[in-house]
Amino acid sequence: MTPERCTAPASGRTRFAPSPTGYLHLGHVANAFWTWGIAAAWNHDVLLRIEDHDRTRCRPEFESRIYEDLTWLGLAPEPASLASLRAGPSEYRQSDSTAAYESALALLARQGLIYGCDCSRSTIAKQLGDGVAEGKELRYPGTCRERGLELGPGIGIRVRLPDTPVVFEDMEIGRQLQNPARQCGDLLVRDKLGHWTYQFAVTVDDLRHGVTLVIRGADLVSSTGRQVALARLLGRRRPPVFLHHPLILGGGGAKLSKKDRAAGLEAMRAAGRTAEEVLGEAAFRTGLLERPQPLATPEIRALFAERYRPPGPVSTGP
Repeated sequence: MTPERCTAPASGRTRFAPSPTGYLHLGHVANAFWTWGIAAAWNHDVLLRIEDHDRTRCRPEFESRIYEDLTWLGLAPEPASLASLRAGPSEYRQSDSTAAYESALALLARQGLIYGCDCSRSTIAKQLGDGVAEGKELRYPGTCRERGLELGPGIGIRVRLPDTPVVFEDMEIGRQLQNPARQCGDLLVRDKLGHWTYQFAVTVDDLRHGVTLVIRGADLVSSTGRQVALARLLGRRRPPVFLHHPLILGGGGAKLSKKDRAAGLEAMRAAGRTAEEVLGEAAFRTGLLERPQPLATPEIRALFAERYRPPGPVSTGP
């Protein structure tokens, strides 16, 4: 089976897409570092997208700080996206993009691919029984597929995923084989509270924004197959190029979170750390440098130019 892998054009678009649920930390810096570094090596623009689909946790003050932190780090997003976000309602902010998501949902509905679901995570876990390991992703068993629930308040919406393998070539970790229908089951695209889900919103956004390169942490690699499958249903013939970079781990070997105050940019800046020192630490802790050392923004490109060359033309699978 031929892997899903698109041709990287001479120029294109990637994105930095933080969620304003707290202040940025070193893990975000690492993702920004890899994103801008590879974009510079590949002659890609970096659009800024605010992924605030979780309306219960996002705050305007966190979004404002994102702009300040990127300026401090010397990382400039694509001007059009930044100007649009700062001006008010924007296509680059998920909470302002309801019309785009409804349009995509209508396209799936016309294909007979959506249905209502009133299952909760706890009810799904009970249905799956004792065979589910703690912390393991729950595979939705299709409980509501044929129930014919009327869509409305208190009812989530799922999309039927084909039972078809997805093979894609990741620029960092190599060829990946996933079958989303067996991995996660039919995908929840809007929850019972009416919120669009991450998987749905990010797939629609990457398609409508013309994103040709997706750079994100290795913890999200399991999401890729389902996003490729969903994008196919929405009419995307060729997926983006994907690269999942190493994570910066905190205490106990867990991924850094916004609760790790010592790794927060706010604390690092208050302690007198320079932007160059922070960028250098992010590069070191993701394996790009043998030891921590200050890095100026113009030096980032050289770390990626030889290691990650744009892929050549290949055929894609059916």
